[in-house]
Amino acid sequence: MGETKDMINFNVPPKVGTEEQYISEAIQSHKICGDGQFTKKCNAWLEKKTGTTKALLTTSCTHATEMAALLADIQPGDEVIMPSYTFVSTADAFVLRGAKVVFVDVRPDTMNIDENLIEDAITDKTKAIVPVHYAGVSCEMDTIMDIARRHHLLVIEDAAQGITSTYKGRPLGTIGDYGCFSFHETKNLSMGEGGALLIRDGKNIERAEIIREKGTNRSKFFRGQIDKYTWVDAGSSYLPSELNAAYLWAQLEQCDKIQSDRMNSWNTYYSELTDLREQGKIELPYIPEDCAHNAHMFYIKVKDLDERSRLIDYLKQHEVNAVFHYIPLHSAPAGKNFGRFHGEDRYTTRESERLVRLPLYFGMKEEDTVYVCECLKNFWKK
Repeated sequence: MGETKDMINFNVPPKVGTEEQYISEAIQSHKICGDGQFTKKCNAWLEKKTGTTKALLTTSCTHATEMAALLADIQPGDEVIMPSYTFVSTADAFVLRGAKVVFVDVRPDTMNIDENLIEDAITDKTKAIVPVHYAGVSCEMDTIMDIARRHHLLVIEDAAQGITSTYKGRPLGTIGDYGCFSFHETKNLSMGEGGALLIRDGKNIERAEIIREKGTNRSKFFRGQIDKYTWVDAGSSYLPSELNAAYLWAQLEQCDKIQSDRMNSWNTYYSELTDLREQGKIELPYIPEDCAHNAHMFYIKVKDLDERSRLIDYLKQHEVNAVFHYIPLHSAPAGKNFGRFHGEDRYTTRESERLVRLPLYFGMKEEDTVYVCECLKNFWKK
């Protein structure tokens, strides 16, 4: 433990080795704007992997969620239910449409929205439920979908962290009406900045393509379905560059390798830290029986905010970059302005203050994972 060590980063963007080749191919093809060969390959891969009716690569998961909000016809005064423990983009997409965000508490075991609190938050203004699959572990989707059916609500899955994860064998992002993936540099599969929208119902595909193509029917024109294209609806430009798509394609080809590598690190953490859990020092992630996760994140929970601050400082002194996560949105200035918390905040704030994320990325050396665990054990020895 006394030897000098390079800092173990919290995240290193994934790189498999063929990215430069594919980016070069995109450049040589003289097609570097959106919807070229690499975007089409990525869309097709996502459709085959998830079984979704349609997948559309986007410039970010934020933009995928904005597209979902447009497709859901969210209007000023509508209400959308989601957890407060999430990234700002989850709420922003609906706030931009003029909706009020209604936050409900999380389950302390998974940090996902508490499905048993959703129904009480529904009003005659409620339009949609947005479950967020934290750490790539699914929300209790059967209950959520049942509530949505009975109240005629849309379900938009924030599966930013959920690529390849499943709920009862069903890929996350394909269960609700819409699903949103992220390919940010912090995610398992990356294109630097990027995302994808998954569409369950075929009747929504044409409008999604129009919204994504600046409100034009340009996609139909390129397929030869019409002889000229024009402006037909409100939209924006949600097409990523082919350079980004080329980077992502390299990752998708090596998806199994990346996921297996991450899972090995996750499993090492879990086995190495079981003793600390049994001693009552920490809590480890909980994976419900019906859920298969993707090793997106490994977090621990400590006693309280003070202990977390001391632990993060201690790890930094020992060249380990561990980090906390979201500040609950309902406590932020914009959260107070654009939303409200329904019911009691029993767990959201308290549990968020206990959570520490440990370094985890593709290509992480096992010796580094073990070293992080040794540091954690030494923290509680001192």
